[in-house]
Amino acid sequence: MTEKKYRVISLFSGAMGLDLGIDATDRYEIVACVEKERIACDTIRKNQAAGRLPKELKVFEGDISSLDPADLLREVGLKPGEVDLLIGGPPCQAFSTAGKRGTVQDPRGTLLWQFLRFVEHIRPRFFVMENVRGLVSAALKHRPIAERPEKGGAPLLPEEEPGSVIRQFSRDLQALPEAPYHMDIFEVNAVNYGAPQIRERVLFIGNRYNMEVDFPDPTHGPAGAAEAQAGLFDGENSRTPWATLRDAIGDLNEETPTVLDFSPRKKHYLDLVPPGSNWRSLPVHLQQESMGKAWHAKGGRSGWWRRLTFDLPCPTLMTMPNHASTALCHPTETRTLSLREYARIQEFPDRWEFAGTVSEQYKQVGNAVPTRLGKVAGEVVASALDVMKARKWRKFTTAPEAFRIVYIQSHVRTRQWFKDGKTFIWDDGAEASDATYAPSRTGRKERAIA
Repeated sequence: MTEKKYRVISLFSGAMGLDLGIDATDRYEIVACVEKERIACDTIRKNQAAGRLPKELKVFEGDISSLDPADLLREVGLKPGEVDLLIGGPPCQAFSTAGKRGTVQDPRGTLLWQFLRFVEHIRPRFFVMENVRGLVSAALKHRPIAERPEKGGAPLLPEEEPGSVIRQFSRDLQALPEAPYHMDIFEVNAVNYGAPQIRERVLFIGNRYNMEVDFPDPTHGPAGAAEAQAGLFDGENSRTPWATLRDAIGDLNEETPTVLDFSPRKKHYLDLVPPGSNWRSLPVHLQQESMGKAWHAKGGRSGWWRRLTFDLPCPTLMTMPNHASTALCHPTETRTLSLREYARIQEFPDRWEFAGTVSEQYKQVGNAVPTRLGKVAGEVVASALDVMKARKWRKFTTAPEAFRIVYIQSHVRTRQWFKDGKTFIWDDGAEASDATYAPSRTGRKERAIA
């Protein structure tokens, strides 16, 4: 007999990147998904109609705050406590370090607590919640930099302290009636597990069995990692080189690619940039002309007029690839990465279709969780579920001492672009030793949530 699969409910499903990763383990059955955006729901239904998703899958379209978890369970024929895994990635812009951080003062921040509401009422055996790295350091209340203590302001209040969002979420999770959960939090990078993209994420894995789970050490690393990073992890010498952009899209031939392209003005400057370089390769007068005030800004500004290289993993995908300051230009053609190339980098199946306008399709792919991380997390939880099933779902009598945050080499140190007046270009097929990524200094470290 075929082993019965664990049942999953998905929240904030989007284009189903996390779901497809979970499904790729072949250990789960996704019975329902909840998504607010109509276009994303259209994507789900399009693929369901084409037979790429089970016809029994229930799709709930609408604002999660208006959905009663009891109604959802009733629709799928399950009771509280019978769902094996609840997954979801609440929209994360409010916590991202890439833009203005609004934290929970932004209404989107409360979606974390909507996830918690579903944990409380559904009482899944395990949950996996995914989000941006910035959530780990986010504060419940934002204090403008100019008003902080180091600028002469009053001491920070507890709700203004970095990490106060996670601390409050943890306290509220522990306080759930009749369903106390343990939670482990992992800071990881998709590229370290075989994804062809540098993408930092944080994964929250919770369970109601007093079980401490762990996330595996990286399986992939930069070329030469074994020598440069000896001692960071056991088995360092067995790590596979990072997957590259060539691995992801090198064999892709599209007669009519779907492209959210650069303007003619942007292409004029990008035409002058060689593969593996950026604005630093332009003459100074063109740098100033094309970048305006940004040319005088501090920081590396590595995304300006950036042309990718086939020999490295792709930088983190954005929802729009055609901005001058976050350019994702094809290595050998002066155009953005195509939609299918985008999907390949996120490791969506080639047959997966996206609904909506071109910009809406790019947004769905750019916002998705790399399917690779979903697969690894799914394998971690499936193993834990197997252990608990063998114990006949008897919880461990002793709870772990504390919730913990585990850093697993998530920060990939930036490759060299410029130093001492010299521009470094990653030349495909060449040594490119000057521009190489520096080895990480920290492998794994953990801390308790106070």
